[in-house]
Amino acid sequence: MLYTFAEMFSYTFIVRAVVVGLLVSLCAALLGVGLVLKRYSMIGDGLSHVGFGALAAATAMNAAPLAVAIPVVVLAAFFLLRLSESGKIKGDAAIALISTGSLAAGIILISLTSGINTDVCNYLFGSILAMSREDVVLSVFLAVVVLALFVLFYNKIFAITFDESFARASGVRTGLYNMLIALLTAVTIVLGMRMMGAMLISGLIIFPALTSMRLCKRFKSVTICAVFVSVICFLAGVAASYLYATPTGASVVIVNIAAFLLFWAMNLMRGKLHMKKIFVLLVFALALQAGCGSASGSEGGESIVEIKEKMFVAQTNDIYYNPEEYLGKIIKYEGIFQSYELPETGENYCIVIRYGPGCCGIDADVGFEVSWDSGYPCNNDWVEVTGVLEEYEESGYKYLRVSLSEMNVLATRGSEVVVQ
Repeated sequence: MLYTFAEMFSYTFIVRAVVVGLLVSLCAALLGVGLVLKRYSMIGDGLSHVGFGALAAATAMNAAPLAVAIPVVVLAAFFLLRLSESGKIKGDAAIALISTGSLAAGIILISLTSGINTDVCNYLFGSILAMSREDVVLSVFLAVVVLALFVLFYNKIFAITFDESFARASGVRTGLYNMLIALLTAVTIVLGMRMMGAMLISGLIIFPALTSMRLCKRFKSVTICAVFVSVICFLAGVAASYLYATPTGASVVIVNIAAFLLFWAMNLMRGKLHMKKIFVLLVFALALQAGCGSASGSEGGESIVEIKEKMFVAQTNDIYYNPEEYLGKIIKYEGIFQSYELPETGENYCIVIRYGPGCCGIDADVGFEVSWDSGYPCNNDWVEVTGVLEEYEESGYKYLRVSLSEMNVLATRGSEVVVQ
């Protein structure tokens, strides 16, 4: 287990995802308890659909996704709260009204501009590649603000969660703190949906709260337990996604379901087993699992960025999304060599690629253009290449290529089609 995490964290994009994901998991768990108790748990689902519509608009305008989505979703949360408080439309109906309308608008906007592509699927179902370095800085700042505001106004949130009428009679400005909850929820939804997906982010809010309620009965203990459950399930989901090449958001939700079933079974057995014994057994099991594979280690001191088969698509795309982190570094990977003669100049255009998922199935090339001064291998030969990543400009556009220092034809072929 420790070796798995060490190997995972050797990828920069996974480190970014885990940093943001842990903070979002904390925020979602803290807010989720109150939302579930107020019977407003599906607000996450509604706001995530609004977020999808906002992200679609940002894509159409070629704008920064978070800069567009956050204010739009915050306004939607306020509007949703006002609509429910007016009594003219009930809470669940208001959520359905806003969520379906926003989702439909987003799909139409996308279809009229960039079309249904891989980026749209990432918004719907999540992608571990969703966080750039700038997004991480903004997300960490906003998540810290959410956590600080929750801790600062914890007593007021507790009061309006359990008895809003009594809190209002006691002089608490319930409308203001309901707005605060809506604001914190909206920000958390936007931060988490790009990695979890619009269809799955509500699970990050609902499941930890419901899971902790199986065993804990006090608000404080439920909240603390939900935080631990959320963080552990997120880490386990990311690890499962890495090991089995499954979507990150779906993996996290499945782990949360497993945790819910485990706590439900523990609740059934609480009359037969003392609770302290149950927690001791859980801690022992987690420690035993973490110790497995700890004797193994990863190679250290490696200056070469090796693109491995397990995360080929994800790692290659991360280089394209964040080239400033890789320019000038040595890149090493395997793939299919192909060479074309450009009719305009008569020069050879060479690439080393594998085939990956596109917008209509396996129809995308994943790899890099390469420059090579020695003799060329045959087209479709399986080669291992090593070289420096560089950027060049042509016709006003910037492109990436690997200036090769070594290219070897291999007898054994790897997976020509990769989907991770």
